[in-house]
Amino acid sequence: MRVALVTPIGFPSVRGNAVTVGRLFRGLRSRGEQADILDLSRLAAGRLEASLAGLAPEIVHAFHAFRGAPAVRPWARDRGIPLIVSLTGTDANIDLFHPERRAETVASIRAARALIAFHESIRAKVAREVPEAAGRIEIIPQSVTLGEEPYDLPGLVPRNAGEVRILLAAGIREVKNVLFPLAPLGRLAARHPLRLLIAGPVIEEDEGARLVEALKGGDWATYLGEVPHAQMAALLDEIDVVVNSSLSEGGMANSVLEAMSRGKAVLASDIEGNRSVIEPEVDGLLFADAAAFERQAERLVRDAGLRARLGAAARDKIARLYPPEREIDAHLALYRRLLAV
Repeated sequence: MRVALVTPIGFPSVRGNAVTVGRLFRGLRSRGEQADILDLSRLAAGRLEASLAGLAPEIVHAFHAFRGAPAVRPWARDRGIPLIVSLTGTDANIDLFHPERRAETVASIRAARALIAFHESIRAKVAREVPEAAGRIEIIPQSVTLGEEPYDLPGLVPRNAGEVRILLAAGIREVKNVLFPLAPLGRLAARHPLRLLIAGPVIEEDEGARLVEALKGGDWATYLGEVPHAQMAALLDEIDVVVNSSLSEGGMANSVLEAMSRGKAVLASDIEGNRSVIEPEVDGLLFADAAAFERQAERLVRDAGLRARLGAAARDKIARLYPPEREIDAHLALYRRLLAV
């Protein structure tokens, strides 16, 4: 089977689409399938059609209904090749409701032979907006694979005695809300030894500038920049708590799944994409506002036993419910079903 995986951005980026596509690519190749990645951010103008023709895919699988699928819709349609669109986050949560992006997003949803959502919350949202697509939406949860390259966090940022380390790993852009934890954690840092570490590429320059300004003068928070995905396991293993403060997620966040897979206590915003993964007080904690964030963060900072209990339950959940083999099996089953029609 020949599959073209079309992504707005690919490796070496650590953004969600790149991580998801890379994981699927490796999984398909491990099963002996001919999968290839077409990274729209790296293809020269006018080269997409030639690249597709050279690959001669039987399936075109695009990621993101607004930023990925429109580039390949006409090519797949004109050749009668099945187009699959994975709904990855901002397309379903933002672009579908944006006055200037809605038409293109809806066109991709309507053109797709099948759509993939990571969770029922995304399927339901898209089905409400584009009812005729409801029967074509498959739910395939994400999984986790992490590399084992070393990351020398102790050498970069030495740990002080008794310090609790908190990580926020996200692209620096407004929807990830990376400035939100600074005020409540700043208040906690005056009472407890803690350090916030922020890791991720600057995607929106204005948001990156605001982060740099907000971190000035604080000795309890450090911006690590972009950490290669292959080094994320090593970074997570040096962390005590992982924070996700996103305003929206695409059904489930890679950063949350990865943290849970390493047995870390996660404190996440109370949104659909995080509720789909975290059971509060069982395998993580959620917060709805700044007061709740500060209260829950203080619990985690003060209570190593709570961190250990939540982390152990989180690791067990990811191993049971989100193994990579299940994700690949589900994609292959969908591909084969479309080709058999």
